[in-house]
Amino acid sequence: MSERLIWGLGLSPAGLPVLQRLLEAGLVQRLGPTAEVGETLRRHWKDSEAFVVVGACGALLRLMAPLLSDKHGDPAVVVVDPEGRFAVPVLGGHGAGAEVLSQRIAALLGGVAVLTGASSASGRLPLDCFGRAWCWRRGAGDWDHLMKASNQGRAVKVQQESGTPLWRKTPAAEALRWIDTDGPRPEQTDEGPPTLVISHRLGEGNRWHPPSLWLGMGCERDTSLSLLERLVDQSLLEHGLAPQAVTGVATVDRKADEPALVALAQARGWPLRCFPATQLAPILVPHPSEVVARELGTASVAEASALLAAGGGAELLVEKTIERAQPGERGAATLAVGLCGTQAAPHRGSLHLVGSGPGSLELLTPDARLALAESTVWVGYGPYLDLLEPLRRTDQLRWNGVLTEEKERCQWALDRAAEGLSVALVSSGDSGIYGMAGLALELWLALPEEARPSFQVHPGISAVQLAAARAGAPLMHDFCTVSLSDRLTPWPVIEERLRGAASGDFVVALYNPRSRGRDWQLARARELLLEGRPPSTPVVLARQLGRSDEQVRLSTLGDLPLEQVDMLTLVLVGNRSSRSQDGRMVTPRGYPGAELS
Repeated sequence: MSERLIWGLGLSPAGLPVLQRLLEAGLVQRLGPTAEVGETLRRHWKDSEAFVVVGACGALLRLMAPLLSDKHGDPAVVVVDPEGRFAVPVLGGHGAGAEVLSQRIAALLGGVAVLTGASSASGRLPLDCFGRAWCWRRGAGDWDHLMKASNQGRAVKVQQESGTPLWRKTPAAEALRWIDTDGPRPEQTDEGPPTLVISHRLGEGNRWHPPSLWLGMGCERDTSLSLLERLVDQSLLEHGLAPQAVTGVATVDRKADEPALVALAQARGWPLRCFPATQLAPILVPHPSEVVARELGTASVAEASALLAAGGGAELLVEKTIERAQPGERGAATLAVGLCGTQAAPHRGSLHLVGSGPGSLELLTPDARLALAESTVWVGYGPYLDLLEPLRRTDQLRWNGVLTEEKERCQWALDRAAEGLSVALVSSGDSGIYGMAGLALELWLALPEEARPSFQVHPGISAVQLAAARAGAPLMHDFCTVSLSDRLTPWPVIEERLRGAASGDFVVALYNPRSRGRDWQLARARELLLEGRPPSTPVVLARQLGRSDEQVRLSTLGDLPLEQVDMLTLVLVGNRSSRSQDGRMVTPRGYPGAELS
């Protein structure tokens, strides 16, 4: 099957700069020739995921009108103006993902996604597509009827049996009506049948199927593929389990090269996990086999593999089932089905380390905006997330971490990404400068390579950069940053670094300079710096940078007002050549011929 592409098309050469940015960011995979937009649409309409067209809506509508068939078969189409100010989903808003694509485009370009769909305009959850962000697969149901009922304000009753419950904490999910999953089955409840069911089971109504089933399989050598397919399909159907809820196939490592198992996994798009017998042998199963134990070193393959792959808290939904060859087939196979205790990962998720800048949304980089728009879950310290709140959609989850519990925050974010979700782990400033990037990377590296989600750092503007910009040009020569917080670094080490900065005549940016519980370290830092530079050395005090109550003042090292400094202040100390003049601070670089009289 050919890859379904997102095309970038321009109705005129004026759209090429915008298209090039989208191509470089990966939001489109291929650009079509400007002179052949209509021909590109006709040729690739049925086999493309989406088209992003830069130009006039009216002109595009005339080109694509003859190609329209139905909402379930047409690709997504997003129109962008040549200046990149507006991204408009004109076709396939929900089902084909045009609204999500337009939001990503707007985030990258610093524009606005113009959403006209009823759900988006009212902040309601798009029930027919929201599950994709949580790695769920859509099952049977009358989705058009469901969306019409939701848009008319009728109550949506939801019952969830499997999959992560985190999505319930999104603002858009608050308007839904919940049916207790610990109570009667949907067809038995006094509430009446649910409007929407989230389950690994087949059944009536509109259904999302979370990845929650692992198939444990064993087979004789050279077993026929048709036998395996029949065993899987019949077993799932007989037990009322949805094929869309299958996460993957698990077996013993000696079967890793079994042709039929490999072919089955590839054909169904399922990962194949192979465990050594030493890991399978300790698993308690209802049907151990001494024969299998003598041959493979484990008393169970199918049941033990299903339980081990499904993880902690797993439940064996289908015990070992045996299928033998029919005429024209070879071999025999066993199958068991395990239900995951937590959401499984059908594919690798993404962990985005986002530097949110000093605070102002205007100083947030386009790369960081795009990462936030693409992420299903935002994780960070509450006050930092508060500053980003205007950008959060009602279908995105916010998880507030606790100050001083940075490792727990990173681990929680990494765990969610390992479940297949796209997660933004937010730090103020730049996440690689006293932020979460280092700790998150250490935890990520500790995972087995096959279990790692993708990991990407999105840089932000650091406080030292904005302080320098506000003060003039104090960082024009060599400089360093030192945190005065001794919570993670012993104070003797901090003193050693300060002495090195003083003797090396670096411009020094002091982070975390003073708090109620640490009120003497800044005075000691001043003493150390005065050993290598005069009291007249200029100092910048920058507080609440990038926020509404920002304050930037000039002082000197000798007259540094210690009591006016707190944890929201960055202290920037010049070197021996730095000077202040007319309310600005400059550190000369020493360019030839640039000396001032």
